[in-house]
Amino acid sequence: MKKLFQKNSETVNLNRRSFMIGSASAGLVMAFAPALLSGSLSAKESISQQAFSPTIWWTMDTNGGVEVSIAKAEMGQHIGTALARIVADELECDWDKVSITYVDTHEKWGYMVTGGSWSVFQSFKPLSQAGAAGRLALIDAGAKMLGVKPEQCIAQKGQIVAGGQSVSYADIVQKGEFNLTFTSEEVAKLPLKPANKRHLTGLNQDFKALDIPAKTNGTAVYGIDVEIEGMVYARPVIPPTRYGSKVTSVDDSGAKAIKGYRGFEILNDPSNTVEGWVVVLADNYHSAIKAVDALNVSYQVGKTANVSESDIQAQGKKLCDDSASGTLFVDEGNTPQVLADAKNTFDATYTTATASHYQLEPLNAIAEFKNGNWIVHTGNQWQSLTLPALAKALDIEQNKVIIRPYYLGGGFGRRLFGDWTVPAALTAKAIGKPVKLVFTREDDSLFDQSRSASTAKLTASFGEKGELSALEHAFAAGWPTKAMAPGFLAPGVDGNGKFDSFSASGADHWYSMSNHRARAINNELAQSTFTPGWLRSVGPGWIVWSLESFIDEIAHKQGIDPVKFRLSMLDGKGKQAGKAPESVGGARRLHDVLKKVSDKVSSIKLNENEGIGFSVSSGQERHMPAWIGTAAHVHVNKSDGKITLKKLYAVVDAGLIVHPDGAMAQLEGSLLWGASMALHESNSYKNGQVAATNFNTYLPLRMQDVPEMDIEFVQSDEFPVGLGEPGVIGVAPAIGNAIYNAVGVRLRDLPMKPSAVVKGLKA
Repeated sequence: MKKLFQKNSETVNLNRRSFMIGSASAGLVMAFAPALLSGSLSAKESISQQAFSPTIWWTMDTNGGVEVSIAKAEMGQHIGTALARIVADELECDWDKVSITYVDTHEKWGYMVTGGSWSVFQSFKPLSQAGAAGRLALIDAGAKMLGVKPEQCIAQKGQIVAGGQSVSYADIVQKGEFNLTFTSEEVAKLPLKPANKRHLTGLNQDFKALDIPAKTNGTAVYGIDVEIEGMVYARPVIPPTRYGSKVTSVDDSGAKAIKGYRGFEILNDPSNTVEGWVVVLADNYHSAIKAVDALNVSYQVGKTANVSESDIQAQGKKLCDDSASGTLFVDEGNTPQVLADAKNTFDATYTTATASHYQLEPLNAIAEFKNGNWIVHTGNQWQSLTLPALAKALDIEQNKVIIRPYYLGGGFGRRLFGDWTVPAALTAKAIGKPVKLVFTREDDSLFDQSRSASTAKLTASFGEKGELSALEHAFAAGWPTKAMAPGFLAPGVDGNGKFDSFSASGADHWYSMSNHRARAINNELAQSTFTPGWLRSVGPGWIVWSLESFIDEIAHKQGIDPVKFRLSMLDGKGKQAGKAPESVGGARRLHDVLKKVSDKVSSIKLNENEGIGFSVSSGQERHMPAWIGTAAHVHVNKSDGKITLKKLYAVVDAGLIVHPDGAMAQLEGSLLWGASMALHESNSYKNGQVAATNFNTYLPLRMQDVPEMDIEFVQSDEFPVGLGEPGVIGVAPAIGNAIYNAVGVRLRDLPMKPSAVVKGLKA
């Protein structure tokens, strides 16, 4: 059962850590500990005594089996397999003897978060070093057993080989003694394999995935599967506003007739995570559902009870039109002056509607008090953000709270800040028993951290010869980081104000422009109406929609082919040259993937009312770019405006592809997510709450609408970057540009609806 749990994170400052390799009762242990402290004991002593709580990265038993500790949560992205492959490739162990374990939450694991497509990117170097350190230690020990010098040996598939003789890792662990410490300086100098020597990572590698069997044979344990002896079921009553609602009375006379009903609790939350909450208790989940429906709760509602989607969008437009609003994210050249002096300018406004997460597994948590600690069982992406809220709500020290995570039935950003765990814990504290709080789909939808509706205004100016001379990009939305992690807000480039980088990334594009300005603006009406959330692809998903559509508009206005226009600006000069290790080659790599995808579709013969559109995107963030050129082939029915996405093409340069099958699955899923957001799904706020609360009214991409996909990974030996979210980003603008090429209608609102096409055709 242990291997089905999720329990670890990343370390914060690997530069101040040392590696330790020591013999233990179970075999060989590879761990790290703070460099300042680990020198006072030997590696063997530190590991045997668990001194300084060293983080164990992998262990090798006396049979040569390797168990890799996974420092990330598993939510369908196959991260366990990917990270284990990194270790195993450097360690040169037998892949058939590798297993994975998701470790428990504890402060010794450092900062715990799984999101942002960071997992492989942030883990690749330290996990490679951990494997390399183990390989060197095994070579040294094996050489002694073989009676040769270490430089005469190589590690190969679980063996140390020297000429015609060899010794297995199992024999080495059984008979050898390990007591090595690598200082942080030595760790930095560990020799890692060159790309051409890797056999478990990279394209064209085909090895079994370690995390798939449990998901397909029914043994995987998700949060919603967990049960605790003596627990009581609970369901929340979602208040009419996210903030400011107060319970004035509760009439449960109707609920009392329901068999299994145990009453209700009105929650008082010191953390202010949930306001105006009532939780119903029952012997089973079905009774809890029925009891909530029979309950009559009266409220003093919050001040946003009448806010609508149109109110939020109107506020966003007003903010974008105000040149003094927002915080500067990019400020190159003298954009305001060039725009003011220009005789020829052009602007356009783009919007995106509210979007919901709708992960397959609804929110759920079990909270119990056991052995002096509060234990919360749930699937959570960002434990280090959730733990403080739980501790504050329960009025205890944070080290007395343990989150015991499990497989996530979909995360997509909703399970980053675990706000749903707070009412579970408060209810358990109130009744003195373990509580399993489960949200229905409707509850989940109403309590969702929606991706905020957004507005973006772009303004371009042109020189005397018609060339682009300046670009201003203003974009407004509710900010997730301001709502849930304000300490991560970044200062503006001019030192004035702060902004949410997750709601700005993508505007710092890789096009060479002499004058470029980007303003990040917080829509305070959205911010006060709901908790804006991180949703797959986060800011770039809506920011690049406006940017890449507007780039197309500029090209057409100038009479230039949009692909050639982009290629001319992706020259890799100046700041666009990139830097080591994450963006070596810079904009030239984006240039190359666009050229490849353009060549790929150049011979397609288009029928009437068909078009192909292009976009480029550079992943989640500038410091972790996944270079993607996207093309969309669409057909538009002029009579009813129906848009048919026939095929999506993507050429992807993400550096070394650690786990090809997983990478392909991520791209397929993210491209389809992008198509769904572009053409189908949206929500809207009405009277302070989302209007669509289930799949009968919230309409994502259906099977009948799934397009063909052609995905090509560029063979690359560069540093690996994230792939969980980047595929989403370029789909919407590519489709919008294709629609324009098909029927001459420019759509500027997401999702793109048939009615908007018909309206455009009539204009």
